[in-house]
Amino acid sequence: MSKPQPDTPRLCYVFGAGAPPAQPPKIAAKDLVIAADGGYSYTQSAGIRTDLLIGDFDSLAAVPESSRDGPLIYRLPKEKDCTDLIAALQFGLGRGACSFHIYGATGLRLDHTLANIQCLSYLLNNGARGYLYDGETVITALSGELRLAPRRRGVVSIFALGARAHGVTVHGLKYKLENARLTPDFPLGVSNEFTGAPVFVKVEEGALLLIYPRGTVEI
Repeated sequence: MSKPQPDTPRLCYVFGAGAPPAQPPKIAAKDLVIAADGGYSYTQSAGIRTDLLIGDFDSLAAVPESSRDGPLIYRLPKEKDCTDLIAALQFGLGRGACSFHIYGATGLRLDHTLANIQCLSYLLNNGARGYLYDGETVITALSGELRLAPRRRGVVSIFALGARAHGVTVHGLKYKLENARLTPDFPLGVSNEFTGAPVFVKVEEGALLLIYPRGTVEI
């Protein structure tokens, strides 16, 4: 694998037109910030620097004029095969980003929320990780393994993503799994609980969808 170029962003933040975060995230100078259509209204109101504004602009009241100090603007056709959010993620992937933090992608339309959850799988299949923020909840897709820092309270739900997930191991939560199989038609992993111990999750084949409290730290 080639080394990242000097201008490769550390993280990519994407803002959609859904429910905005209660508090804006902390964004570093090197991070890439993309507004997907109506998400630009939020970045403007929150004073967040926006590097790219992309979309067909059906949810943005007014599209800004291109300027040296404003975002790069990329207009998509209204009739297309991809959503504005997918187009934003494709741009970030093209810039070399491998960690995506997605806001404003839930809370309005259920079909769009489900489509945006599928985007987590898209990122995973393209060698990246995505974190979708829904209020005080984080949703992410996983292949391989991860570890979460200990918490005394909170719920973790784990689902098979897309197809059957084999070799699923969960340690550190109230209900353990050892080399189990999760299927998309039976929610065995819903509503597990933190116990104050470090959490270990592993899947040997397939992918998992994890939902856990915001503020939970991967270690």
